[in-house]
Amino acid sequence: MDREDLFTLYRRMLLIRRFEERSAEMYALAKIAGFLHLYIGEEAIAVGAIAAIRADDYVISAYRDHGHCLAKGSDPSQVMAELFGKATGLCKGKGGSMHLVDAKRNFMGGYAIVGGHLPLATGLAFAVKYQKRDQLVLCFFGEGAVPSGQAHEAFNLAALWKLPVIFVCENNRYAMGTPITRGIALYSDLAGKVRAHGIQAETVDGMDVLAVRTLMKTVVRKVRAEPQPYFVEATTYRFMGHSMADPAHGHYRTKEEVEEERGRDPLVLLRQTIMNQGLGTEADFKRLEREMSEIVAAAVKFADESPFPARTALEKDVYSE
Repeated sequence: MDREDLFTLYRRMLLIRRFEERSAEMYALAKIAGFLHLYIGEEAIAVGAIAAIRADDYVISAYRDHGHCLAKGSDPSQVMAELFGKATGLCKGKGGSMHLVDAKRNFMGGYAIVGGHLPLATGLAFAVKYQKRDQLVLCFFGEGAVPSGQAHEAFNLAALWKLPVIFVCENNRYAMGTPITRGIALYSDLAGKVRAHGIQAETVDGMDVLAVRTLMKTVVRKVRAEPQPYFVEATTYRFMGHSMADPAHGHYRTKEEVEEERGRDPLVLLRQTIMNQGLGTEADFKRLEREMSEIVAAAVKFADESPFPARTALEKDVYSE
């Protein structure tokens, strides 16, 4: 990859990181209501995977959806406004943090039911094949969704009908945040479990954006050439708790463990690669920091100054416009 490619990946991950950090601040200030699930530490998966697909391909996600939405190219100001519940948000303030949708960019939403969106991904892929188009569907979810019945129903139908869907499991080893899930059989060898459905599966280091992008390019070529489902297990580590209601370390991991894992921060790893290859300088990274900070600050300002939806908006058909 050349310098421009590397910095494009770094810029996208940095935007997500700074966006999520400011979102946490806004939540603490009660600017964001409800729940807030941050993507900090997992940015390499969304950025690397989405960098391997086309703009007209579909992406669908769960409730940790800010990163995927931004990686798909959504306007940060509109995303932040949606988190604020404002009328200028992607869903006019009606979706909030857990239900972002940007249909114009084929980002088909975040969903709050664990594993509930996997059948939707299969349905999208069925529509693509039925209409004889060459798009594909990228479906992101956590390892906690894999034991659910609907997930395996989705895998079965996708395999039976040879649908162009890539299931990307972001395995952070703690599911929704418990002290017992890490390393137990339920969440180990996920690729092997899915192969039982007749689906090809691969595992990749989800902290390395270059590794994710490289593998996904190969998988995308296979699925595009011969429609079939694929399963990619991206091993990762979420630096924050499950949600803002969950302490950073909780009762299921130590501060020392989190700090050790931060040594493999995807931003740090890519920065080291760029520096080691002599393709960037400290000045380059400082400039990007200023640029992303300004974009996120502008998004917060836009969201804060935007109006809430009018009461009459509840009486209108959501799809009328």
